[in-house]
Amino acid sequence: MKINRLIDHTLLKPEASREQILKLCEEARNHHFFSVCINPFNVQYAVSYLQGCDVRVCTVIGFPLGANTTEAKVFETKQAIKEGAHEIDMVINIGAIKNKDWDYVKQDIKAVVNAAESRIVKVILETCLLNDVEKIKACEMAAQAGARFVKTSTGFSTSGAILEDVQLMKRNILPTMEVKASGGIKDLASAKAFIAAGATRLGTSSGIAIVNGFEAEKGSY
Repeated sequence: MKINRLIDHTLLKPEASREQILKLCEEARNHHFFSVCINPFNVQYAVSYLQGCDVRVCTVIGFPLGANTTEAKVFETKQAIKEGAHEIDMVINIGAIKNKDWDYVKQDIKAVVNAAESRIVKVILETCLLNDVEKIKACEMAAQAGARFVKTSTGFSTSGAILEDVQLMKRNILPTMEVKASGGIKDLASAKAFIAAGATRLGTSSGIAIVNGFEAEKGSY
């Protein structure tokens, strides 16, 4: 598999304009990235523009803090699916993790999984805010709730993905689950390192630089 099919081409800045979203979609289409990852406001536009090509539309739920109510996350998810989103990246309830309210954490994820109606759900742990015990338990909750992926970061907190977290997450999910590394992946060397650590999807705004480096090496995965 070429590295482009591991990339979620990402633009989540609140000031992103329609022109910038169009450019993101054009780049994703030209480079055959797996998806564009955008805010819910832009889903309908991206779905319309990308209709008929192999690029999926991924959106974020409860973003970037995860502190929304479950009901709000469910509403956001249903609206995104209605507008054509193919994948959902939801932020876990970090405060509930700190409270050790694991039933709430699991039910919050499960409600979004159910609302997504069989679409892929990725659970953003925001690993920079959690200790290792909390990361492991969060992975267990995501597995029990039926999520397909766990994801490292929103890109809006104190740091992005680190290799050790990807390795830890990979060890503590079901064999049927996957890991998405996101935040700070800016070049081919870092992309390769995260793939070697166990990531099967990369959230990045630097996809073109990564692919250009990859093509120069004539590589494949």
